[in-house]
Amino acid sequence: MKAADRRRAILQLVLAGEEANVERLTASLGVSEATVRRDLTALAREGRIVRTYGGAAALMQVGGHEPEASLEERKALQRDQKDAIARLAASYVQDGDAVLLDSGTTAAALARLLAAREDLHVYTTNLLAVTALAGLPKIRVTLIGGDVRPSSMGTFGPLAQVALSRISVDKAFLGADGVVAGVGLCEASAEQAYLKECIIRQAADIFVLVDSTKLGRARQQHWTPLERAWTLVTDGEATPSQLEPFHALKQVTVAVAVAD
Repeated sequence: MKAADRRRAILQLVLAGEEANVERLTASLGVSEATVRRDLTALAREGRIVRTYGGAAALMQVGGHEPEASLEERKALQRDQKDAIARLAASYVQDGDAVLLDSGTTAAALARLLAAREDLHVYTTNLLAVTALAGLPKIRVTLIGGDVRPSSMGTFGPLAQVALSRISVDKAFLGADGVVAGVGLCEASAEQAYLKECIIRQAADIFVLVDSTKLGRARQQHWTPLERAWTLVTDGEATPSQLEPFHALKQVTVAVAVAD
């Protein structure tokens, strides 16, 4: 098969939403992995696809910068899945831990589950988590102050960045608008992305809590790289093709929660 025909076939598979990883394309086209990688690179240079970890994605799947959902919309979306993720995430928390909860509704669900724990120090940028935990006698709560984002009821900005630089925690639980294997966490603003980077630097263990609709999702334009060991906690609706790129990374542990 000529290169032009082969690349046309690859482009059709990617645009059709097929699983466009190198292994699948190699088997479909009957060529070597090196050939497929060269074709993907050429198509990306022409601006016809976007390279992803281990394969490619259609341009329409990446960088569309969709509007952020409101807080009420976030609360309603994937509620059962978020609760299942929160239950699994809570199993990683031990009495005596210092933990950090990111903004967002999944982290808020985790906060509610931690209310019965003892001797925890919870740092958070999440005002919903503060509401769930403040005043409990056996849990110390420290709010990381800063500007407030109404869409998540989370704090961010320079004050939050400075506060984070002065602490360290055993475990940090992060949310995201999307997570892409080999790339990182996708966020709507540079300040949000950088704040998560600050959190990652200060935590011994990192957990990313995202429902299956956010796996491989890259529709915002700012990124937090994940260049160290971390655990992905997602729900049971995640498909094998969604999880495969994460399983392929040595630094990622994948944990799947099943809803009741």
